[in-house]
Amino acid sequence: MEYRRLGASGLHVPALSFGAGTFGGRGELFSAWGDTDAEQARRLVDISLEAGVTMFDTADVYSDGASEEVLGAAIKGRRDQLLISTKASLPTGPSPTQAGSGRSRLIGAVEASLRRLGTDYIDLFQLHAFDAGTPVEEVVAALDDLVRAGKIRYLGASNFAGWQLMKSLAAADKHGLTRYVAHQVYYSLVGRDYEWELMPLGQDQGVGAVVWSPLGWGRLTGKIRRGQPLPEGSRLHQTAAAGPPVDDEKLYDVVDVLDELAAETGKTVPQIALNWLLRRPTVATVIVGARNEDQLRQNLGAIGWELTPDQIARLDKASATTPPYPYYPYYRLPDFTRLNPPAV
Repeated sequence: MEYRRLGASGLHVPALSFGAGTFGGRGELFSAWGDTDAEQARRLVDISLEAGVTMFDTADVYSDGASEEVLGAAIKGRRDQLLISTKASLPTGPSPTQAGSGRSRLIGAVEASLRRLGTDYIDLFQLHAFDAGTPVEEVVAALDDLVRAGKIRYLGASNFAGWQLMKSLAAADKHGLTRYVAHQVYYSLVGRDYEWELMPLGQDQGVGAVVWSPLGWGRLTGKIRRGQPLPEGSRLHQTAAAGPPVDDEKLYDVVDVLDELAAETGKTVPQIALNWLLRRPTVATVIVGARNEDQLRQNLGAIGWELTPDQIARLDKASATTPPYPYYPYYRLPDFTRLNPPAV
């Protein structure tokens, strides 16, 4: 396993992390993701640790907290061997006190996560969404207090717009508080919006990308191809509306190239898609999920080899899209690119 610094921090994370969104199986969305129980989760954790996958990502909203509970049971007795990444801010109930990033909410959310996980500290705590109703200064001050109390080691955000992340970083700098070092983002061969603003911001500010849904919400598994119906067992039948939108023709163009490269390399379509992501700027770790041992072992095969420059260029071409204004001039017009070359 390859290990990388997480942004401008001293924390080293594995290139692949394990996503525990399939643990628990409560609720309409998350039961479609998976229903892994504690015994099954323990086996997946065993395989992950044997392969050097030492970071496990979850959130308080995953299966109404059951994901954290199952993960806590699966890692019992070996807490010092791994890193826990979890998130809060999204609503966990109907009350105003059960949503957002206000001081009271964050302190309560962290305490609840610690109980479910069976630990006394969280290695990486991320805000699951930007809370526009709470002053940024209150948010970063509350998080800094939790870091100083030893309940959180490192901070991150997830799904922030560029201005939201920069405003948060500026507030932390102004008041001498703990900065975000991670941004958990959607990024894949069929979803490259991260490159337009958030990637250059991450490079400039020392914020590493923790990538979620690297297979395009299950579209790059190798089972979806032009002119064929969705496979019967695909989660997309139940979850497509909740995930990132993907243009079908663009998807098929990318899959065509992935199929070509699979024939050339002997690797699977998911392994190639993951390997491409691992070489992108600012990417610190890519979160992979698995409902069973076979899926996990296949994902682990994305490590230990590299695509050639020509193969990367073919994937780049097939997956490229024109960014909206004001980004497109920096990608297409020489006068702009000479002054501000894109991060990629």
